[in-house]
Amino acid sequence: MTGKILMKGNEAIGEAAIRAGCRYYFGYPITPQNELLEYMAINLPKCNGVFVQSESELAGISMVYGAAASGKRAMTSSSSPGISLMQEGISYMASAELPAVIVNITRGGPGLGRITPAQSDYFQATKGGGHGDYHILVFAPASVQEMADLTSLAFELADKYRMPAMILGDGIIGQMMEPVALKEPINLQDLSPKPWAAIGAKDGKRHLVLSAPFTDEKLVALNEKLSKKYKEIAEKEIRFEDYMTEDADIVIAAFGIVSRFSKEAIENLRMEGYKVGLIRPITLYPFPSKIIREKAKKVKAFLTVEMNEGQMIEDIKLAVNGKATVDFLGGGGGKITLPSDIENKIKQMLSKGDY
Repeated sequence: MTGKILMKGNEAIGEAAIRAGCRYYFGYPITPQNELLEYMAINLPKCNGVFVQSESELAGISMVYGAAASGKRAMTSSSSPGISLMQEGISYMASAELPAVIVNITRGGPGLGRITPAQSDYFQATKGGGHGDYHILVFAPASVQEMADLTSLAFELADKYRMPAMILGDGIIGQMMEPVALKEPINLQDLSPKPWAAIGAKDGKRHLVLSAPFTDEKLVALNEKLSKKYKEIAEKEIRFEDYMTEDADIVIAAFGIVSRFSKEAIENLRMEGYKVGLIRPITLYPFPSKIIREKAKKVKAFLTVEMNEGQMIEDIKLAVNGKATVDFLGGGGGKITLPSDIENKIKQMLSKGDY
């Protein structure tokens, strides 16, 4: 690790990607992620990398497909409506089992929306925003440091499991500045070989990367293979933070920047004698259902706090499975829920005495 330097979240992603061996970036400008695109435009050429500002998001994800199919570490980034335009390409990449990293610095929606921060793309990211039965790895950083760390991890796991990975941030984390300790750059020669890559018949064999098999039987077999892979990922790659839940009466579930607001609220509530904790999913896919299920046996209620109209709450309810009450606090369109809002909601929940 290097000494800490002050960076914006978007810039930290870019630097971490380069240090992780990304040498190909294709993307189209959209606020609030433009600093990442600009960072790659300036710094990729310095390490013999390729930066292309594509003519659209549709073109950008197709270029990522091509670079990934050749075995190279590639990435793109956008924000909400731009990611929507990439959905067909992401589905194709999941089918072709191509590793790449996609960054979504979420803005308020729906539609064109506004540049205000939001978490309204949870469904799109975790439920497969494109067509077909597929998943991608989804990471939710809560700090600029995690922007960097999870970007490195995203490239690693994308290669390991041959699938796209997404960094799902929001406008606050993308724009805020914090000290970051960056990993040392990897040696590209140390990356594992990709014998499946389409690089010509250098080994005497012709390699094909297909977005789907040509027969019904093979497509069924592909789906079975992907399903088996997703189950393995659900067993091995779940990540979460458990914060002060051992004696909690109410557990807050929150990801990304909202988890930081929740921690401040928890500290204030604890000083007043309220027993409150936090479960923070770091991987949104695979989702940490097991820890939620375990906590549901002990706590009175869950409060899901999100910058949307209620999306992750569906996964919380599925995990709780009726064992505890699940309440919600949040709002869409760029509405920011403050620590004081969370404190008032917790007090309101406990004052009802329905638990």
